[in-house]
Amino acid sequence: MRLPRDMSGRELAKRLARFGYAVTRQTGSHMRLTSTHMGYEHHLTVPDHDELRVGTLNGILQDVAAYLGMSKTDLIEQLFSD
Repeated sequence: MRLPRDMSGRELAKRLARFGYAVTRQTGSHMRLTSTHMGYEHHLTVPDHDELRVGTLNGILQDVAAYLGMSKTDLIEQLFSD
């Protein structure tokens, strides 16, 4: 499955909520998401842009997949298969 090319930062934050992430603060055009899903805190910084660059989205998803202990492919399928 390919990464979406028109994913906004807000939309990604909403989709990551199903894995326990919530926006804990925002400074300028960047949101800080925090999850305690696995027993310890995990922080992500997500740009609040209309369209995330593919490399930025890929990096965020790699970080989340490593935290959750799953492959990036499985994470992508769970996040974007609506």
